[in-house]
Parts: sequence; C-alpha cells; structure tokens
Amino acid sequence: MLSGILVDYYGSPTPLNQVSNVATPDGRTLSIQPWEKSMIGPIEQSIFAANLGLTPQNNGEMIIINVPALTEERRKSLVKQCKQLGEDAKVSLRSARHKAMDAVKKAVKNGYSEDAGKRREDEVQKMTNGFGDKVNQLITAKEKDIMTV
Repeated sequence: MLSGILVDYYGSPTPLNQVSNVATPDGRTLSIQPWEKSMIGPIEQSIFAANLGLTPQNNGEMIIINVPALTEERRKSLVKQCKQLGEDAKVSLRSARHKAMDAVKKAVKNGYSEDAGKRREDEVQKMTNGFGDKVNQLITAKEKDIMTV
C-alpha cells in the first residue's frame, strides 16, 4: 500500500522503506518507525500527498495508520479502478498487435511470402485474443474477490 510513496529526504525523493521501517502489527494497522525522528513530519506529509484515503497518526516516535474496513462504496470504486486497469491492459495488447501486424506487412513488402505473412498475422491475432480473454478472466475474478464481504 505504501510502496509507491516517496519522502523528501534532505532534498531528494526517497522511497518510504529506505527512510523507515514499515510493519503490520495486526491486519488493520500499519506502523512506520522512521530511522530519524526528524523524518516523522516529511513522512506524514508524503502519506497525505499520496491521497490514499489513509490518515496517519503521529505519536512523536512513530506513525500509525489504521486501515478502515471497506465500505460498499469503496468496493465499487475499487472494482471500477480494476476495470479501468484491465481496459488499459487491453489497449496495450491492441497496440502491440498493431506493431506486430505492421512488422509482418513490412516483411511481406520486403520479400517474405504472402502466405507465411498471413499465417503470422493469424498467429498474432490468436495470441492477442488469448491474452485479451486472460485479462477478462482476471478482471472478473478480481471483481468477485473485491465484492466478497
């Protein structure tokens, strides 16, 4: 959850796990123990700036984050985000297919046989369809997992 957070460490952005120890005392709590007490403020600011919907609590020694239980609204939001990421994956697949098809067409123009080129295009299309189906299966499974209470 916190792996992408960068903390301003004496003027340079540094990953959170390089300026502190992040632990999970229980299933709903994260504790962040900075290696330097002066880093508590910048770590807190970085967590707020990341806009994760988490509120850090500073007790002077460490930062404690209580992770709230998922509400139905939040679950629906996560499902929507999951579908968006799946759609991005499909766009990437289509882009890769387009590049592969262009490479095959260019090879045919440069003397590669037309029949072999057509077979390669069919292989590329089958691979694209197969990976698209895998993305759909992953999205469906993750949606079911998120919505399960």
